[in-house]
Amino acid sequence: MRQLSIGGAWVHEPKVFPDSRGSFHEWFRSPDLAEAAGHRLRLEQANCSVSARGTLRGVHFADVPPSQAKYVKCVRGAVLDVIVDIRVGSPTYRRWEAVRLDDSDHHAVYLAEGLGHAFMALTDDATVIYLCSEGYAPEREHGIHPLDPDLGIEWPEGVTPLLSEKDAAAPTLAEAERQGLLPSYEECEAYYRKLRAADAPVG
Repeated sequence: MRQLSIGGAWVHEPKVFPDSRGSFHEWFRSPDLAEAAGHRLRLEQANCSVSARGTLRGVHFADVPPSQAKYVKCVRGAVLDVIVDIRVGSPTYRRWEAVRLDDSDHHAVYLAEGLGHAFMALTDDATVIYLCSEGYAPEREHGIHPLDPDLGIEWPEGVTPLLSEKDAAAPTLAEAERQGLLPSYEECEAYYRKLRAADAPVG
């Protein structure tokens, strides 16, 4: 697990073992994630999305607590996965970081509760699977427009973004902050401490 520049975000870079039959790798190891994040990932839901080239999903996030931590991997094709720090008061507030996920290197990313998440499909039939710490709850889910110029995410050139109606109508980061939709860094840190305490050994 390699720490990214945004606190609460890591990339898993597994060793891939190829042979004449194909390849093998471990795409998720609970002890490795627990060592990095300080607590285990509580699995409540697993999702799979298949996207045409140019499909842009996000930026999505959920209310804290409990929000929704995600462990994301692309099992077919390739995507540009983007994590955005939307925690008001964070030292890296407004920062974003992109990681290419594909079916060659087999990298995966983990983002903690309170962070924003988006990805763009770089190939047709790009298939993304992700493990979630909480189930989908529409009343707690929010979005930020992924093409917000003030956020300035550098999506690949020459690819026309395909957005859902919901994502296309999402507010900018500044609008979401004014509307009080964004989580605070303080409440996120408090929730992380609660998760770590719940996983701490007894005695």
